[in-house]
Amino acid sequence: MTVVFDRPKSLRDVRTHYCPGCLHGVAHRLVAEVIDELGIREIGIGVSPVGCSVLAYNYINTDWQQAAHGRAPAVATGIKRVHPDKFVYTYQGDGDLASIGTAEIVHAAMRNEKISVIFINNGIYGMTGGQMAPTTQIGQKTTTSPFGRSAEHIGYPIRMTEMLAQLEGDNYLARGTLHNAAGIARAKRYIKKAFQYQLDNRGFSMVELISNCPTNWGMHPKESIEYIKEHQLKYYQLGEFKGGEEASK
Repeated sequence: MTVVFDRPKSLRDVRTHYCPGCLHGVAHRLVAEVIDELGIREIGIGVSPVGCSVLAYNYINTDWQQAAHGRAPAVATGIKRVHPDKFVYTYQGDGDLASIGTAEIVHAAMRNEKISVIFINNGIYGMTGGQMAPTTQIGQKTTTSPFGRSAEHIGYPIRMTEMLAQLEGDNYLARGTLHNAAGIARAKRYIKKAFQYQLDNRGFSMVELISNCPTNWGMHPKESIEYIKEHQLKYYQLGEFKGGEEASK
């Protein structure tokens, strides 16, 4: 019998802890598939911070180092500089990367550190109770914006990928989505490009992945997918913003 679908060797055979409908698991699989295809599991070192993303070390079968909240790019920088022969990547959420970790991600990109970043944007603080994140949409209700985010009082959501694309240092920046099959396939291509940039010694790369949080959005998983289509993707445009064929058009 021909095997057409199997678990990646870099994805541990364990039961997930994520809430029903959460797309973190899809992101884990894509990262694991790319690690297998590039043959870098034995040299891979992941760095995870605080939040739902921290538990990636339970699922993706490479070496791991945990960092303090927001500090994953700084820790990854240190690891890569000491071990330039290793493949070093971070796996971060939006409450982490776009809030307390803003300085770390901006300066790592500006210095063109030879690391790769997977950035999960679900528009909310997932693990700590559903607070508003820097990426929360205008009007979106959270535990700290119960009447909806107000641009007048709180400001607008941050488009991190576009912001980093203005820097001189970084090399590859893209944004994909995990809400449908076509988006997942495209996101995997972006991840593979980003990882290849590091393997080619070309410097900093980041792929932002639009995801969901059914539990803290207060939605059925199917409704959360519709929310991504109707709200997230209208504000967060998909594509390659630096490096790659799409960005050069």
